[in-house]
Amino acid sequence: MSTQEGSGAPESDRAVPRRLSAARGFGDRVFRVQLTATGVVVLAIMAAVGLFLLLRAGQALHARGPAFLTTAAWQPDVHNFGIAAVLTGTLLIALVAVTISVPLAVGTALFISDVAPRRLRRTLISMVDLMAAVPSVVYGLWGLFFLQQHVIGLSRWLSDWLGWIPLFTVDGIQPGDPLASDSVYTASTFVAGIVVALMVAPIQCSVMREVFSQAPAGEREGAYALGATRWGMIRSVVLPYGKGGIIGGTMLGLGRALGETIAVYLIISPVFTIQPHILQTGSNSVSSLIALHYGDSSEFGMSALMAAGLALFLLTLAVNFTASSVAARSRSGAQSEA
Repeated sequence: MSTQEGSGAPESDRAVPRRLSAARGFGDRVFRVQLTATGVVVLAIMAAVGLFLLLRAGQALHARGPAFLTTAAWQPDVHNFGIAAVLTGTLLIALVAVTISVPLAVGTALFISDVAPRRLRRTLISMVDLMAAVPSVVYGLWGLFFLQQHVIGLSRWLSDWLGWIPLFTVDGIQPGDPLASDSVYTASTFVAGIVVALMVAPIQCSVMREVFSQAPAGEREGAYALGATRWGMIRSVVLPYGKGGIIGGTMLGLGRALGETIAVYLIISPVFTIQPHILQTGSNSVSSLIALHYGDSSEFGMSALMAAGLALFLLTLAVNFTASSVAARSRSGAQSEA
């Protein structure tokens, strides 16, 4: 008991804990204002893009209504158009790309951060970063004139052995038919997906590598001290710590795969029917549709293209918000088995 309490001092005279507050300097205040302004500008730009697309797409959306989402044909001049076919193609190309790119990116990131000699790491990091800087048109030309002819054999093999799965079925081709023309396997979703996968893998790898390299050294050494092998250390320490980075890198690559234009435009053969067979010639995407018809569209056709762009914009936002929500629940370093 204090002296004041023992002497019956009034309540107002008792010592009250002093509230501490950090004094922000001029530099801190300027930095805080800059960050706030940057965030507001980014949100304003996104809102402006969405509002612009909505206003320009209003005429087409008003004319078609809900049928815009269920119609596969694209004939805006006769008011018969929709994004069912191009949206399906966009999702399938992105699915193929992510399925191929994620294992490639995770393996490359782990090799650079935990396996490669220290002298080699800087060279590998530079090579991966340079791959991300290659223009998409270069990837598209490479896929069209080089990769496509070398993938036909793999497409035929997948069709022969996995043709019982609808995704790998090729219409009009019997499994094991030696007379099947190679042309049925060209300009397909599968070829476009491989090219897009090689485009997004460097971005995913860079994100994952940065997170993997920050795994606590103490937990790494602790795993080795307990007798873990290198793979055991990676499985119990690095991968759980980097879960958020894996999710973030995957979704970042998925966002780019959904919006890739030039490479897909150069490779695919556009069809305006729902084409669920990834090995079969013919596919489409929202971005390639816009690139194909932008120059020769009427005023109403341009409104229809803006409506397709609005759908892609909303889809990309939904993917990014979902990724942020999932990554927030599995922050890097939150869990570890070591």
